[in-house]
Amino acid sequence: MVDAAQAADLTHGARHIAIIMDGNGRWAKKKHLPRALGHKKGVEAVRNIVRVAGEMGIEALTLYAFSSENWSRPADEITDLMGLLRQYIQSDINEFDENGIRLKVIGNYKALDSDIVQLIDNALERTANNDRMTLAIALNYGAQDEMLRAVQSIAAAVKRGEVDPDEINISHMSGALDTADLPPLDLMIRTSGELRLSNFLLWQAAYSELYFTDTLWPDFDKRELQRALKSFGDRERRFGGR
Repeated sequence: MVDAAQAADLTHGARHIAIIMDGNGRWAKKKHLPRALGHKKGVEAVRNIVRVAGEMGIEALTLYAFSSENWSRPADEITDLMGLLRQYIQSDINEFDENGIRLKVIGNYKALDSDIVQLIDNALERTANNDRMTLAIALNYGAQDEMLRAVQSIAAAVKRGEVDPDEINISHMSGALDTADLPPLDLMIRTSGELRLSNFLLWQAAYSELYFTDTLWPDFDKRELQRALKSFGDRERRFGGR
């Protein structure tokens, strides 16, 4: 396990990284393989990057696994993705616990199949006290939906008389989001050459650094993560100032 000084060197000061994992299908197509094998290879990349991030000393890693818009994909592809999710949780929960990784899920995962919900709930409970790194998985997640739910939560608090509407501020909003207990987002990475955020962590990304790479997600490895962190470390973050 790295100490604080080593972590600062390896992460270039980034505490919270988010990744839009894109390119599984294109990776498979490029190799003339079934799309399902691209998703399977993508899960292997997830497993590798989670390990690497933990070894580097990253405090929080948020991965965009399944968006609220992904339901429009073909039914057989969704079935494959849900099957891989089941396998991943079942196969890696012991490693999460042994390595001090706290699992967190953002988005409306309760809308998934009941057996998946049970697997997730058990994993969340089992890893709740781990504090080496938080792995946040975005499932059935959309940033606009997240912000809407946050506003509804604040409105309900106002209705109960717990919050004065004239005193609502940015902290109220940030505290009502799914990521309220995570460090501020430092770096957003998107693989596969696409140059958009795709409804992911829109509020949290307000002053995060953005890094886009042509590398397809199944090929994203330790070296690619190091490049992204090096790019982050070379930038001057001014947060709107000079």
